[in-house]
Amino acid sequence: MRYLPPIDFYKIRLSFTLIIRKPFYKNRNRTDKQIMRKNSAIRNIAIIAHVDHGKTTLVDTMFAQSGVFREGQAVNERVMDTMDLERERGITIAAKNCSVVWEGVKINIIDTPGHADFGGEVERALGMADGAILLVDASEGPLPQTRFVLKKTFEAGLRVIVVINKIDRKDARTAEVLDEIYDLFIDLGAGDEQVDFPCLYAIGRDGIAQLTPEEKGKDLKPLFEAILKEIPPPEYDPEEPFQMLVSDLGYSDYLGRLAIGKVANGHARFNDSMICIDKNNEIHPLKITKTQVYEGLQLTDAKSAEPGDIIIISGVSDVKIGDTICKKENAKALKRISVDEPTVSMRFTINTSPFAGREGKIVQSRKIRERLYKETLRNVAIQVEEEVENGEVFIVKGRGEFQMAILIETLRREGYEFTVGRPEVIFRYEKGKRMEPAEQLFIDCDETFMGVVTEKLSVRKGRMVNMVQMGSGRVRLEFSIPSRGLIGYRDEFLTDTRGSGIMNWCFSGYEEYRGDFPSRRTGSIVSDRQGSAVAYALFNLEPRGRIFIRPNDPVYEGMIVGEHNRGNDITANPCKEKKLSNMRASGKDDNILLTPVKPMTLEHALHFIREDEMVEVTPQSIRLRKAELSGQRRHHIAAGRKVA
Repeated sequence: MRYLPPIDFYKIRLSFTLIIRKPFYKNRNRTDKQIMRKNSAIRNIAIIAHVDHGKTTLVDTMFAQSGVFREGQAVNERVMDTMDLERERGITIAAKNCSVVWEGVKINIIDTPGHADFGGEVERALGMADGAILLVDASEGPLPQTRFVLKKTFEAGLRVIVVINKIDRKDARTAEVLDEIYDLFIDLGAGDEQVDFPCLYAIGRDGIAQLTPEEKGKDLKPLFEAILKEIPPPEYDPEEPFQMLVSDLGYSDYLGRLAIGKVANGHARFNDSMICIDKNNEIHPLKITKTQVYEGLQLTDAKSAEPGDIIIISGVSDVKIGDTICKKENAKALKRISVDEPTVSMRFTINTSPFAGREGKIVQSRKIRERLYKETLRNVAIQVEEEVENGEVFIVKGRGEFQMAILIETLRREGYEFTVGRPEVIFRYEKGKRMEPAEQLFIDCDETFMGVVTEKLSVRKGRMVNMVQMGSGRVRLEFSIPSRGLIGYRDEFLTDTRGSGIMNWCFSGYEEYRGDFPSRRTGSIVSDRQGSAVAYALFNLEPRGRIFIRPNDPVYEGMIVGEHNRGNDITANPCKEKKLSNMRASGKDDNILLTPVKPMTLEHALHFIREDEMVEVTPQSIRLRKAELSGQRRHHIAAGRKVA
């Protein structure tokens, strides 16, 4: 009997899809009248991935094997993580540029964030790229934020190289992950050339890339060769004058403001007179004082800017991300960078507590306003508005609460002192209906915790849409949940899963409002006076709930010192001392042992507060407080609400 090989229905489905699908990948700049040329000496690539799938580690090994570092040079791990917050948290927050040279070809690399809250950085950076490397973990596979960054790549029309990383993991499942990537490409509407992607297998930590999972790789040569072969070189029109879209901004103490972007057409040299076209098509003259390019991690002077290269121009004073820098003759504005609208807002205001000005150097509303608007120049995903009723209150809008927490932490380390309110989602109204942002949530946890996770998410209006048994006692749950349902849930989730659960989410769009639900089931223990906390008072308050402060910590009226076990707020005196007398009795002089207090983090504080509460942020402290500090006024406000 003759043996017949098994039928691969997956490949049949993929082939059929490629036949019926219209081509998606195309040259966005080309027209019938233009004769485009290619700069074959340059490749511009963006590295995209989910958080912690190994982007920055792979860039480290690309540097090492391309000769960026000399032999024996001491180099830190994750050299692209230049911010202190990036090194502390182990994530990429801001997109950064660098370059390597392979076989005479300059490869400009753009390291992008993997967290969806920093999607504005991804959208900004993709404007400088002609292709992308999609990095996927060999065990975890494509996760929600992989979908987000890949969708943006397809919208930009970029060629994609897939690299399945960490194939040395014991739980690696390369074949299944590859099938999931194909499904993701088809689901996102990839075109013919994009679905027919090259795939490599890598161990980024060891600097190994290979064409098949079975072979034993030695270095990253297959990856570099794939970049030169698969990523198209940048195209330009030789008849067009100089044009550059500003994709990033920098600052130098010696050169002033810097404009960073990819040269679309033409050349630029030192002392050239240019113009800047802003979003209102207004023209601002400027003169180039210096042109620089990336060589490894460093900036080096360049005599001229070549078409397709990523350059840094100094001599610009009034320029913003999305502006076009070009010559006066035949000036044309390039298509501006467009980003998704923000979904979360927070109130920033000055610190009005009795401790204002004790720990921070910058407390004025004018300084806070200047710093927030300065942030909008570099971060295209953040918007700032001033409250009409109160000029000292600023509404900051962004992608998520994590992005807001990073901004607050950055300002805090710069010496600013201020207060912030609870993160609130931004609603829309369409045809008289209230629409709210929704998230696609993925939960990876042990089967024993599936019940409590499902119960908590159902209360927050979450709906389970899929469940997959991962093996070895773990399960992956997929939910559709309002964005407001995730505010404050992360801490509960880690507690419910004993720290073993993994939670990932991605913005899925706006949908009709799902209804109200309680944001917090517990109340607050509020101090009724100013002073220093006393161990005796805190010991007697512990039966009422969880305490946030330690003995001798300063407190003031309206400051939240603990979490009440019940749903209502209570006022207490954390400064009460033990009554002294000259009588001795058994039990009166017992040693006071307090429950250890977990340090209050910024994320925990933002998750904890209610609508009528705020977080006081200083360079040294994070305190919880009521928006209205006076207990008497809070009582009158509550009474007025009951009457209404």
